[in-house]
Amino acid sequence: MMDYVGFDGEQFRNFRDVQDDRPLHMLNLVKFYETVTYPDGTVMSGRDAYRNYGRESAPIFAALGGRIVWRGEHLAMLIGPSDEQWDLCFIAEYPNLDAFVSMIKNSDYRKAMEHRQIAVKTSRLIRTGPLELGANFAD
Repeated sequence: MMDYVGFDGEQFRNFRDVQDDRPLHMLNLVKFYETVTYPDGTVMSGRDAYRNYGRESAPIFAALGGRIVWRGEHLAMLIGPSDEQWDLCFIAEYPNLDAFVSMIKNSDYRKAMEHRQIAVKTSRLIRTGPLELGANFAD
């Protein structure tokens, strides 16, 4: 499994340039390091380091109108690469693109991101737009 923790400028421009007025639903698939060591020598699990990220970023996320709309636990892969096993799966909702961009530019959020960078071995962040619920898989 290839490691994806951050994004580059081209990826961000493509993400930002999507023309869509709906709320952002960011599907997050996260794999933690088993154990991490902070620069000061503190050792903990990757999950605990990610919890630090969650605690520090939560007030910023909430102040911008963000909320978690779904959380789940990866149990098994039916279709897809069998080596992709995720420790945490969730959908974070932002009211709009501006809220997301404001969050990632916020200096306190950037400080909290240090925990995420240490904790995460690989991840997928997929921008989706919510649709009306239908009667079946296609509608």
